[in-house]
Amino acid sequence: MITHGQVHLNTAWKTPQFWLIWMVLCMNVTAGIAVLAVAVPMLQEVFGGRLLGLDIGVAQLSADQLKQMSAIAAGFAGLLSLFNIGGRFFWASLSDRLGRKVTYAIFFLLGIALYAAAPSMGHSGQVGLFVAIFCVILSMYGGGFATVPAYLSDMFGTQFVGAIHGHLLTAWSTAGVIGPLLINYIRDAQIAAGVPKAQVYDRTMYILVALLLIGLICNLLVKPVASKYFMTDAQIAEARLKAHETSASATSSNSASSGCSFAVLLAWLVVGIPIAWGAWMTLQKAAVLF
Repeated sequence: MITHGQVHLNTAWKTPQFWLIWMVLCMNVTAGIAVLAVAVPMLQEVFGGRLLGLDIGVAQLSADQLKQMSAIAAGFAGLLSLFNIGGRFFWASLSDRLGRKVTYAIFFLLGIALYAAAPSMGHSGQVGLFVAIFCVILSMYGGGFATVPAYLSDMFGTQFVGAIHGHLLTAWSTAGVIGPLLINYIRDAQIAAGVPKAQVYDRTMYILVALLLIGLICNLLVKPVASKYFMTDAQIAEARLKAHETSASATSSNSASSGCSFAVLLAWLVVGIPIAWGAWMTLQKAAVLF
């Protein structure tokens, strides 16, 4: 599945592989971002007072109990974010061994099983398993983002992969609209129809299963790019010459501002310390879910 040719940006979007991978990313992101959009109310409405060890609904909770439940739900949302971050490292690294197509097949097959199992975990009161399901799902959501640039590189070569990836991110934009709208529309329709709040997400989960099935089919249809789309040696040489000239110009203009290793270390600390603190606080709040 790794090409030995180079496909120009203006040609890549005309290939079936581009649009199949576009659908793959769109379906994966739609399912993941839909969950992120309603993570807090979903946990509260599905489990209600059971989050506090009480067998009562949300409407029967006192103001103090609602605050406690909100804090727990916020911990759930933070935990999902941590798995979103971790999944980008884990799944992208794993794809180097398994291949991109196989990795995405795992995303969809495992996602279908987990989304289909989520309603049963909710109705049986299995808070820990319910949370674990969505943590794995969000790791694959993040992993999909981190893996797709390498998928594009395998398909179209490295010469224009950055620009091709930029075009492909329209799938993310599309999913960012479809996912939240879909899950909120179905939730509101279910509530209007008199469905108990603990069950309003069941149909949504099964619809997301259908979207993942579409993504799986698109992924299975991805094949190596036909050689007719490859650039000639002369075109590759010309593109690389232009890139080299641009790079040399940028290096010349920025040579005076190159930082020392201490500055790099300081920059990592500025980023890493707040992330580590946030991760620790999130794990403390989320511990009660297990």
